Amino acid sequence: MKKTLSQGQLIAVGLMLFAMFLGAGNTIFAPMVGQLAGTNTWIAMSGFLITGVGLVLLAIIALAISGGTVEKLAARVHPKFGMLFSIALFVTLGPIYVIPRTTSVVYEISIYPVIKGVIHSNHVFLFLFSFLFILITVLFSLNPSKFVDRLGKVITPIFVTLLTILVVKSFITPMGSFGEPRDPYIQDTFFKGFVQGYYTMDVLAAFTFGGIFIKSIKNMGVEGKKEISIVFIKAGMITIVGLVLLQLFLAWIGASSVDAIGYASNGGEVLAKSAIHLFGYAGIFLIGTVIFLTGITTNIACLSSVAEYFNRIQPNLSYKKWIILLALVSLILTNFGLSTILELTSPILLLLYPIAITLIILSFINNLFKGYQSVYVGSIIGSGFVALLDALKEINIFADFISQTFAFIPLFDIGAGWIITGLTGAVFGMIIAILKKSEERKLDIGNEEAS
Repeated sequence: MKKTLSQGQLIAVGLMLFAMFLGAGNTIFAPMVGQLAGTNTWIAMSGFLITGVGLVLLAIIALAISGGTVEKLAARVHPKFGMLFSIALFVTLGPIYVIPRTTSVVYEISIYPVIKGVIHSNHVFLFLFSFLFILITVLFSLNPSKFVDRLGKVITPIFVTLLTILVVKSFITPMGSFGEPRDPYIQDTFFKGFVQGYYTMDVLAAFTFGGIFIKSIKNMGVEGKKEISIVFIKAGMITIVGLVLLQLFLAWIGASSVDAIGYASNGGEVLAKSAIHLFGYAGIFLIGTVIFLTGITTNIACLSSVAEYFNRIQPNLSYKKWIILLALVSLILTNFGLSTILELTSPILLLLYPIAITLIILSFINNLFKGYQSVYVGSIIGSGFVALLDALKEINIFADFISQTFAFIPLFDIGAGWIITGLTGAVFGMIIAILKKSEERKLDIGNEEAS
């Protein structure tokens, strides 16, 4: 039984995990934060990095100490909640949101700028591209044991090198100076960045990737809960360093790009126009290759992780059949278009993210409140209730009523009210646990006296 990996193997595993997190969608948010925040970029990014990167490491550690899977962590609230939360998480990270979003982003940035002058039907080309892209994803996902070799040793070094070239060029020949902050980063800049970090999906992705990552390192001969946890956490550290550097550099590109390219409508446009400004027409191919490779790594990680999960809870369908089924659903949803995908799934993220963060925090302080289930239940009810309100506001259901009625909750107006209500729920849960213990002691004493 192998208890450790060599330094080279550990680096390869870390790069594999980094590749799993770094998707095409992950590269489009920090540049937009930089453009809009301007001179407030680093304040906004400090909030962004907490939810978009810092909590990823905490999620990895939380999984490692709770058994390696999100079901075991969420089951501390209740087994049925653990199952429902896990299903919602994996469906969102797979066919409903991440795979369609990633495929659409790759098409919009890597393919469409090159062919837009010659195509007659964008819908037809989107379907043809998405079919081929998802087919490649399926072929790579069929054998998880090859993940380290394919992602960590081949694909990751290529796109990291290309991104480094882009970043270095932006420092050597800066596109301009940071501009004045624009909405929504004029006020409450830190919290606006904090909420924006949700959309990287990396904390939710950490929960999703746990199972397939552990399977990969087991295939390398690492066994035993402690040994697996150590490798998981060390690989997580490599991933976090990479993600922090990447997001800060991307924010720099966005913040310094306004003088050269003006304000863009999304982060993908910022990167595409910045690459063209820095490298000329060749920049289209440079950024297109980067987005293509980061997109394929994300799709592989998500599809294989979701298939592994559903195969585990419903083994009547084989892993390969789950791969094909989930890929078909992803293909259908991709062809609704990026705007529709983002519009439909944004409220889901606003609901799931606060619950996920609450579970992470509780796992770290579990011993402080002796792991009482009532604390878990109270916290999840508190944070989940406000998260649900935020999700309803996002889809404009009773938005004005919700905003006015619950305005008394601190931070509610900036999307962080769940922090207070989650803490309040934990306090009530602790009180209930203490009272319940007290009643049990009285019953025990009464029974002793009666006997």
